[in-house]
Amino acid sequence: MSGHSKWSTIKRKKAVTDAARGKMFSKYIKEITMAARIGGGDAATNPRLRTAILASKSVNMPAVNIERAVKKGSGELEGSHYEEVHYEGYGPSGVAMLIECATDNHNRTTAEVRNILTKYGGNMAAAGAVSYLFKQRGLFIIDRAAIAEDALMELVLEAGADDVQSDEDHHEVYTPPSAFEAVRAVLEAKQVPTVSGEVTKLASLLVPVSDREGERVLRLVDLLEDNDDVQKVFTNAQLPDTLLAKLSE
Repeated sequence: MSGHSKWSTIKRKKAVTDAARGKMFSKYIKEITMAARIGGGDAATNPRLRTAILASKSVNMPAVNIERAVKKGSGELEGSHYEEVHYEGYGPSGVAMLIECATDNHNRTTAEVRNILTKYGGNMAAAGAVSYLFKQRGLFIIDRAAIAEDALMELVLEAGADDVQSDEDHHEVYTPPSAFEAVRAVLEAKQVPTVSGEVTKLASLLVPVSDREGERVLRLVDLLEDNDDVQKVFTNAQLPDTLLAKLSE
């Protein structure tokens, strides 16, 4: 197992139980706004918007906030014009970092991201230096108790998934981006509940880190994600099980 399900569920639990909730709302509002601006305000015909809305609901964002963000993106209400920008860099122990931002001021965002990386053991890299390590994949995380592994595999592979991995707590269902919606539809049709479902970026080459190194990497990720312009941070750090267990306590 990649450990992705463990870390994702830990982060999700923290997001809905502590002060990070407000930050999560802000990030989802930006994503909904951009998705509606790029693909239109109808979630039925805009997969990116539909995914963003479902993700925002999973952290209990009020429906009125979602509706307002959609209207701002589709032009029905006035609002800031956010653009996507990506940064590449290295963190502690040389782990690769891919940083996705939504900003209304590129110069400010570039300076702030560079400052955080430099101050906390990382550095910016040239475009293309690490992005080749990350591939876009659909990923669903499902509680193991929700469905047997064999039944899940039969269900999702037929719908277009290309891998299922399981541990004692969760199933991870991987899909090509093009099959994400089809797999989501079959899971919903069969009433298989998901912990999360998203089109994300996963590293093709992981770098094992120690507990201490992993804590430094996660500290940097937290600091970056705490920035208002940063939406998501991806790394190729392979966190040890001992650290994940400590974080889940």
